Amino acid sequence: MQTHRLAAVLLLSPLAACLVPGTASSGARHDAAAFYATTSYQGASFSPDGSSLLVTSDASGVFNAYALSLADGSLTPLTDSSQDACFTLGYFPGDERVLYTADQGGNELNHLYVRLPDGTVHDLTPGANLKAMFLGWSGDGASFFALSNEREPQAFDLYRYHFTAAGAGKGSEVAPGFRRELLFQNPGGYDLAEVSPDGAHVALVKNVSNDDTDVYLARTARPGDLVHVTPHHGRVQHGVADFSPDGRTLYYTTNEGSEFDSVWSYDLVRRTHAPVFAADWDVTGYSFSQDGRYLTTTVNADARTIVRVFEVAGGREVILPRLPAGDITGVSFEPGKARMACYVNGDRSPSNLYVVDLEQGKHERLTDALNPAIDEDELVEAEVVRYPSFDGLAIPALLFRPQGSSSSQRAPAVVYVHGGPGGQTRRGYNPVIQHLTHHGYAVLAVNNRGSSGYGKTFFHLDDRKHGDVDLKDSVWGRRYLESLEWVDGARVAIMGGSYGGYMVCAALAFEPEAFDAGVDIFGVTNWIRTLESIPPWWAEFRDSLYAELGDPALDRARLEARSPLVHAKNIVKPLLVVQGANDPRVLEVESQEIVAAVKANGVPCEYLLFPDEGHGFRKKENRITASEAYKAFLDAHLGGRLD
Repeated sequence: MQTHRLAAVLLLSPLAACLVPGTASSGARHDAAAFYATTSYQGASFSPDGSSLLVTSDASGVFNAYALSLADGSLTPLTDSSQDACFTLGYFPGDERVLYTADQGGNELNHLYVRLPDGTVHDLTPGANLKAMFLGWSGDGASFFALSNEREPQAFDLYRYHFTAAGAGKGSEVAPGFRRELLFQNPGGYDLAEVSPDGAHVALVKNVSNDDTDVYLARTARPGDLVHVTPHHGRVQHGVADFSPDGRTLYYTTNEGSEFDSVWSYDLVRRTHAPVFAADWDVTGYSFSQDGRYLTTTVNADARTIVRVFEVAGGREVILPRLPAGDITGVSFEPGKARMACYVNGDRSPSNLYVVDLEQGKHERLTDALNPAIDEDELVEAEVVRYPSFDGLAIPALLFRPQGSSSSQRAPAVVYVHGGPGGQTRRGYNPVIQHLTHHGYAVLAVNNRGSSGYGKTFFHLDDRKHGDVDLKDSVWGRRYLESLEWVDGARVAIMGGSYGGYMVCAALAFEPEAFDAGVDIFGVTNWIRTLESIPPWWAEFRDSLYAELGDPALDRARLEARSPLVHAKNIVKPLLVVQGANDPRVLEVESQEIVAAVKANGVPCEYLLFPDEGHGFRKKENRITASEAYKAFLDAHLGGRLD
């Protein structure tokens, strides 16, 4: 399910001396490899016999598919890629075939693959220069739905894949035992968000601008008849949540009349609307289990995730057992049974997988993701803080204080900026931040104006003001750090990935004395080029992106004025730039040119290029190399030693 709260997520990324004394048992300081010696897990699909869970893990150093035994927690590899990350989508209903997705070297051109029980793998979406996405299983368990832009790069069409060669519907055999049919041809300009369990209806999202979206409904048998589900006045954002298990009701999100997203229902027969679920924060999830027995709601509460589970029949809330502190994520249910799998992620604990018996209220932990060489007591818990910006606006942030820091042992600091625009730094284990705090750095992860999760007014405060008001929020983050007696206010760097990387370069170019160094991780430096090279599969978001950032054909002067590369002559502070060669969002040339320009100023500038990565680093060895580079650079230019 998707809420489409933020259509313009252009640049999000998965980031993640006398040393500060830790606990008495901590011993020598850990290197970056120790913080990445955690084992990452995601996804959880119960096997048909209930004996194992299909998960994705980087136990080998590259994400692959595994069967995790519920009896002893052992992992059995199902894929063995040493190059391209593989991410599981689920066991097939009723058998042990596995559906998974992978791209090529981080280029984001994902294909869908089936692994048969004998280990044979087939590409179900063959072809060059196409992107495919899984949309869900059918209600009868005999097919699944997928999107592909093979017909038109800028529009995703809906296909139905039948599991047997003699499956119903027209289409050609794409692999032994699989036939597919074109179920709905995208007329263009729409995001196909959800399909009903019977495949009879598809819900679409139309992005009018970055603060105005609409939901439409179409019958797959009559694709030309679009029903406008969310007619409204003014600018309102809507998104698709889910169809009911019987396919008679569409649930959608809206922020009409409120700062935050709530959930409404639309009866497909009566064509009536009704409020369903609301909270004091954004409702980010509302979805049904595959068998229709359970309903899960998710709320983004001040950078934390709050999950509730309800029985669909009767609406009774299921009281979950007391799990360890942290966010519950990745919820899935065993079809026809009362077992739920989920992850729990905390600041000091990577995601661990649990199985919960919903009838008996019992739970069992299946994984131990944290490196056993690291004690949780050596890690740092984030504190949610708010500090005033230049105009008095309260800016939410997460503050990580290194152990042992005090007024007599003041810590150098890093202002950490998330991706986006419109992203949010949230609670949870972050190996980059924990590595830095472990070595004595304070980290202030700012959620500058324009970040999601704090209401629509806050979200739109930076529209067409990027590199200005949002940058000032980061600069005033430094001022906040300077006010803390345990921080060395004379040694503060700025660091971020993707849009956060843009903020780093913007800070050094537009506020040259505001920070003492910068770490740019695949950040935009030339808005004109970035907006003119938007990947074709983002065509339906283009208007939203232009509304937030600017249209390069109409706003060229302003976009150039806020492009760090154009003003690189102003950069006088050291810069580290890290880039993936296969990045389709922020092209390699962005980083190459800013590095050359800064070096031409006679300013220290380092460049780290990963030839086998894209927008975000998926290989563990590369993440370790990058994390060590961040620390080494900060040590060199801030000094990793406390006063």
